[in-house]
Amino acid sequence: MVLFRPLALLLALVVSDLHCLPWSVSISGRQGPGAGLRSFSLNCSSHVPTLKLLHVRPPTTFFNTLNLSVTMWQGIYMGKLTLDNVAQLDTLAVSHYELQLQVTCGTLVMEGPLSVDVQRDPDRIQCAGRFISPVIKVLENITPGARLYTLLLPDLGLQGAQINITSAQDPPHFPGPFSINGQGWLQAPPQGLKGQAPKTFQLQVLVTFGASRSCQGLLTVEVLPAVPSSRVSFLEQNRNITIPEDLVPGSTVAQVQARGLDVRYEILSPVPCPLFSIGPADGVIRTTGPLDLARAPDVAVTALQVKAFERLLPWASVQLDVTVNVTPVNRWPPSCHPALLVTQVPETVPVGAVLRTFTCVDPDSPASTLDYQLRFHGPPGQSSLCLSDRDLKVNATLDCDAPGACFQLAASILVFDDGQPLMSTEVPVLVTVTPVNEFSPACNPRTFRVREDAGPRTLLGSVVGTDMDYPRDSVEYYPSGGSATFAVDRLSGEVRLLGPLDYERQRLHRLPVRVTDQSGEPDSTRRRSGSCTVTVEVEDVNDHAPECEPPFQELTIHTSPGRSLEVTKVSCRVPQEPQRLAFSYSIVGGNSQGRFSLRGAILVHSDIPSGPPLPEQPHTYELLIRVADAGPSVPHLSTTATVIVHLVPWRASTAATSTHRAPVPSTRMPLLVTDTEAFWQPEPWFVVALTVTGALLLLTLGWLLSRLLRGLARGLQAPSKPAQALLLNSIQGTEESVEGFMEAPRMETRQAPSSITSLQHFDGRTQDSRTGREYLFSTSTGARRWL
Repeated sequence: MVLFRPLALLLALVVSDLHCLPWSVSISGRQGPGAGLRSFSLNCSSHVPTLKLLHVRPPTTFFNTLNLSVTMWQGIYMGKLTLDNVAQLDTLAVSHYELQLQVTCGTLVMEGPLSVDVQRDPDRIQCAGRFISPVIKVLENITPGARLYTLLLPDLGLQGAQINITSAQDPPHFPGPFSINGQGWLQAPPQGLKGQAPKTFQLQVLVTFGASRSCQGLLTVEVLPAVPSSRVSFLEQNRNITIPEDLVPGSTVAQVQARGLDVRYEILSPVPCPLFSIGPADGVIRTTGPLDLARAPDVAVTALQVKAFERLLPWASVQLDVTVNVTPVNRWPPSCHPALLVTQVPETVPVGAVLRTFTCVDPDSPASTLDYQLRFHGPPGQSSLCLSDRDLKVNATLDCDAPGACFQLAASILVFDDGQPLMSTEVPVLVTVTPVNEFSPACNPRTFRVREDAGPRTLLGSVVGTDMDYPRDSVEYYPSGGSATFAVDRLSGEVRLLGPLDYERQRLHRLPVRVTDQSGEPDSTRRRSGSCTVTVEVEDVNDHAPECEPPFQELTIHTSPGRSLEVTKVSCRVPQEPQRLAFSYSIVGGNSQGRFSLRGAILVHSDIPSGPPLPEQPHTYELLIRVADAGPSVPHLSTTATVIVHLVPWRASTAATSTHRAPVPSTRMPLLVTDTEAFWQPEPWFVVALTVTGALLLLTLGWLLSRLLRGLARGLQAPSKPAQALLLNSIQGTEESVEGFMEAPRMETRQAPSSITSLQHFDGRTQDSRTGREYLFSTSTGARRWL
């Protein structure tokens, strides 16, 4: 049974909120006349709602009186649906009713169906109707053991009822015993009833349900003489009918017709028949309940055995087999679980991995086969996923390590049923691919060279780390071992100098650098890292001057004409750097006549005449020898050794030439000369500060100069004032108050003649130190006059 529209939704469109009105009601078959079926509530915002019954299918008078007792409670109208006073529900006859209701709220009028299902009452035994005193008429030529009658009591087989014939069936009146089984089928004696016409057999039947419930009645079997031929016959031998499952109860299935006089029809099998009924007079087969194949699959095929007989001769009957096939109607799309898939998968998920298995069922036909299709909404990743049967699988490698490769896969799974019309369900799918920290970062060893005199924060170079994970080369750098001499920038990898370097103490430094990826892992133990070694080679810088031993020498030599003589050897070294042995020597002073030269560190005197003749008297030379380092290190530092040579010229009486080395007196202090090239390079901030300070100083000087010029200009303008102003502001005495000065303008008319004559007594002008006012004074009398 398919309902056109749920009544609750229908009423919600009519008024602001009509709720709790059932669109399907189930009642028990025990409900009697006037019984209440269901209570419900109506919410009509501005009017009193009314409920009206338009019609009932199949037609019946049970619901002609629809009582709607309206009760106002907190804005809700309460109603109650009751049966008519003469209603007698019989689930064997009709188990489903379709009521068409009309709801009115003000000017709005809407209609909707209300389904009433009549349920059997298993606890009630009905001993009524034909079971009380029916007369069963049969022909004497009936087949032995044939079914004569079916006891119409509900659910006899389901309740485990025991049915027995309690009356005596002794011969010769009875040809044999009648029998009745648990389904209520009364069967003819095994010997048959031939020759028993016209006889009447009364059978007392007892129906027992358990130990305390029972019901009994009287069945009468009347045997009629056999007629030579039946006057009743169907127009066709059998019927095969196909109907859709969405027929409402009371719908016409088919009509059977038989020839005869005043023919009546009834359904012999199945008994009871919960789904179909036949009109006794017209032979129209109608539905009595909903044909729902999803809930009751056995409804698909129903075999009916229809009996046609004349009303006055009921024993003259024929039977017709009618097969009713119910075809499914596609009313509902497939229902899927899950109805929405939103998930995350790591990029390392293997190809072929199952992300989710979808379970879909067609409510119209649970056993039907469904068709699954995967549809992508757009790139990327149209080949990344695939659908195998009902499994959503990974179809290709999901790689997030390439730029822009991490993506979201938006797709839909379309599920189609095989009904008519074709219906489908769409399951949205959103798969987010998340990156995985797969690779460890790495860096190449680097070698940097730096001078030993490099200052702090000197940039030596950069360590370049690589990481194959996304985002590419996103690494951090950390020095290992806690070096206090070098620092590594955490983000850029720049290696800078922190402390001083000393070539003489350590020429090579090895700095291990740990490279760690920035994968965003909250757990630091899951982050990957690598390492490499940075080698720093210290370049030697000449920071110590040579020292000569001794730094001062005094020698006496005797010369021979035409001969060269080694005077002395200058011995120098660098105590702080004993490995430095290369020096350069040069005479920088005292060699006025060019008689001395150096062969490496040896001072040589040459007596070969190449210029003016040597003096015959002794001569003293004070030679200054510059000793500088000659290695690759810069700057080249030097020192100066002093050698005093007393030269004694050759005489004929001199037997031999000798060199006398006089020891240096202990009182003479050696002279150590060090040549150091130095320059000053200020810091950038100092240059800025100095510039700003200079600018402020110039502004201050300009302001002071302008003030001075303005004061000088006022002083030059003072003598040009009119003499009348000087006379009008004059005040006699040594000290005059400001009040007197303020009153001076009022006195100018009468004092003018005398003031002009007295002006000649003042011979000086100055400024008061307290008030700043200028005044005239007389050096002879001491009188003052304010200006």
